[in-house]
Amino acid sequence: MGTIIRTTIIGFFSGLLGAYVFQHYFHSDTSQIADPFPLETSSHSRFIKLSDNSVSTSKSVALPVDFSQAASRTTPSVVYINSISKSGKSQSYWDLLFDGGESQQTQISSGSGVILRSDGYIVTNNHVVETAEKIQVIYNKKSYDAELVGSDPSTDLAVLKISETNLPAISIGSSKNLLVGEWVVAVGNPFSLSSTVTVGVVSAKGRRINVVNDKFPIESFIQTDAAINPGNSGGALVNKNGELVGINTAIISSTGSYSGYAFAVPVDIAYKVVGDIIKYGVVQKAFFGGDVMDYNFETASKYDLETSSGDYEGVALSKLVKGGATINSGISLGDIITKIDSVAINSKSQFEEELSYHYPGDKIVLTYLHDGKLKTTSITLVNKDGETSLIRRKIYSDTHIGASLEAIDLGIKVTKIMNDGLFMRIGIPENYVIMSINRTEMKDPQEVIEFFSKYRGRVYIFGVTSSKNRYPFDFILQ
Repeated sequence: MGTIIRTTIIGFFSGLLGAYVFQHYFHSDTSQIADPFPLETSSHSRFIKLSDNSVSTSKSVALPVDFSQAASRTTPSVVYINSISKSGKSQSYWDLLFDGGESQQTQISSGSGVILRSDGYIVTNNHVVETAEKIQVIYNKKSYDAELVGSDPSTDLAVLKISETNLPAISIGSSKNLLVGEWVVAVGNPFSLSSTVTVGVVSAKGRRINVVNDKFPIESFIQTDAAINPGNSGGALVNKNGELVGINTAIISSTGSYSGYAFAVPVDIAYKVVGDIIKYGVVQKAFFGGDVMDYNFETASKYDLETSSGDYEGVALSKLVKGGATINSGISLGDIITKIDSVAINSKSQFEEELSYHYPGDKIVLTYLHDGKLKTTSITLVNKDGETSLIRRKIYSDTHIGASLEAIDLGIKVTKIMNDGLFMRIGIPENYVIMSINRTEMKDPQEVIEFFSKYRGRVYIFGVTSSKNRYPFDFILQ
């Protein structure tokens, strides 16, 4: 009996002692257990989860990423664009039966644009407005007729102007400082929805995807996984601070909708292009008198270049233009260009991007490898005509024909139709390109003006509409 009592008393006091030790050394207040940044699954919040492999003496927490400030700063600077054009000549059975003549169908496509200056200058993609005969900008629930100031097919950019002041110009960032893996926000008007915001990260920089249809394309795209869909074209890609880092341009998709690969023109390229168009009417492109290709094992093997080192930094000189700026500089075909001035070059797209920041007449220093030896040479860049001078846009206006004209590669482009002029009476639309008159090729706007000031009789004009449809005019000029 005494043994049972002693055992009970010892157990009782042992339990008290154990409870005291646990309470004093191991137990924490429940207010310290609660996660101050709980991981939420709500679609209204987005969090970065710390790695499960992180080693820490304190509890790992998820840090919130808030894009509301970037969105609120950007959306007022993104506009909606309507591009209105004619689809070209269309004749139905009833037109032929009753000699109804030619008809045109109106087409309206849409896109986005970004306000770059408070006095009405807007940047968008060239492919959004290139077929337009009339451009409308929708801003703050108001419609404006927009003027096409100029375009640059080589970067797929265009500049518009509306008659408005005190507009909320977007803050300009830097695409050069943008890092792969950095968060970005895309703002645009996909599927005719206003001010849609999507979020993603920079997947890569300097991407070349061969989507720009131009003789001298410049492709050095920012790749992002932010959802970009039809209608986003020309919209803004901004960083977390709401600063513009790119102009949304293209997607890679088999369906025509977002599938994880979206591309934007870097803002540093866009800013130079827009500035040139506003100041000169055209982009000042600088040429070095040759071409390069990516340098890797495949191209090195194909063209018998150095492969033993396993070092493929730089680009290979693949072409030299006869009489060009580089022909007598000492650099040879197959040499590996590693730098433009102090900027390291490691891809064709990076080479083209760095050249795009320069002007005709600029001098650059190329660092290159020739027979394994590092050398340098100085080259003076030229314009497309092989000269060091800047090029200015030339527009000819004539009251008799009632139109403004300019020379382009295809022929003579009609840039503006005036009321009560000859071109309006015969139905020539804006952005129509005159390729020939009475089977004589037209290359100079002055030739068109002189023809219509003197000629009387039957006239046959052959050309294409803004949508690239062939559209002839046949009439008698009295």
